[in-house]
Amino acid sequence: MADPLSILCIASFHKGQAFLREAKRQGARVYLVTSESLRDAEWPRECLDDIFFVHDDEKKWALDDLILGASHMARSVPIHRVVALDDFDLEKASALREHLRVPGMGETTTRYFRDKLAMRMRAQEFGVRVPAFVHVLNEAAIRAFCATVPAPWVLKPRLEAGTIGIKKVQRSEDLWPLIDTLGDRASYHLLEQFIAGDVFHVDCVVNEREVLTAVVSRYGRPPFDVSHGGGVFTTELVERGSADEIALQAFNREVLRALGLVRGVSHTEFIKGAGGLYYFLETSARVGGAHIVELVEAATGMNLWAEWAKVELAGGKEPYAVPVTRRDYAGLVTSLARQEWPDLSVFADPEVVWRLAKRHHAGVIVASPSRARVAELVERYAQRLIDDFSTSLPPANSPRD
Repeated sequence: MADPLSILCIASFHKGQAFLREAKRQGARVYLVTSESLRDAEWPRECLDDIFFVHDDEKKWALDDLILGASHMARSVPIHRVVALDDFDLEKASALREHLRVPGMGETTTRYFRDKLAMRMRAQEFGVRVPAFVHVLNEAAIRAFCATVPAPWVLKPRLEAGTIGIKKVQRSEDLWPLIDTLGDRASYHLLEQFIAGDVFHVDCVVNEREVLTAVVSRYGRPPFDVSHGGGVFTTELVERGSADEIALQAFNREVLRALGLVRGVSHTEFIKGAGGLYYFLETSARVGGAHIVELVEAATGMNLWAEWAKVELAGGKEPYAVPVTRRDYAGLVTSLARQEWPDLSVFADPEVVWRLAKRHHAGVIVASPSRARVAELVERYAQRLIDDFSTSLPPANSPRD
């Protein structure tokens, strides 16, 4: 009998518990590297063969320490897979794979799923429609961009997640002072055309470069608007078989083929602009944050964390098939709450399948075979959150687990 595979998971945030459980259920030896600040977090320790803690300074780890530690571990425990459970861990995982020569996404491909400039340039090379953009590097190129692409624009950090650090710029005279404040960090940013429209996300499972299953959803308000203006965050599945679903399923396959995702899961965002044109915004080689995993599971019965674990362990050498799923609809409604522990029992309709249990947060997921019923409840519950629970903080981060 072959020895079990050993999988080393990296998590600088407290997430991925379902991945860890499923990896253990699949018979793997499961090891976790996480931050010292998360030592007391509720990890599923019964599923872990060992857990290692790294000193963290604002979630920044010394990469060399991580490589040396993993190499020391590998003297006695062969490492067969390395998995990053969050966007901010992708570079760490790829560096470990390169150093240990473990199969999986290397540093170049990782850039396409982490660096907003790299993913746009790669997508554009393959003919994928993206908003006009320019690297914040050469001043002449920036001035030419501003002269030919009408404002407003968005100034984006290349290596942050979601809408963190994004600034909307209305005029060129406002742009240059912003660039000046970035100093030597300016080259870590890009400037992009702002496109108004509905923002969608596609969450999928990929095996051997083939998208095996994907769920298309639409945000109620763009995440940028929620993270910078406050209010209620909503998203719900689109009508199956609709023009939006058909187009975005195909667009998602095109994007992931261009960027080279071999296996795993992905959360990819698109915007539908004027004239009904779809644009690729950004993607990731991970599950979606902000409880989108729970949204997908409520509609389909499929947990993306668990499927990711199965795909990783199969590694293209063992058979993998996605589970048979339901074809229900689901909607997610969340907000910051002014109450420390809000009483969510007021959301009592039978379609409520999940309630958010998090300090100073309120949120529910509803599910039904009827998309109209889901849309009705999302609208009603969003208003109730606004009236009875919602509060806001100064803009900082996009919704995250």
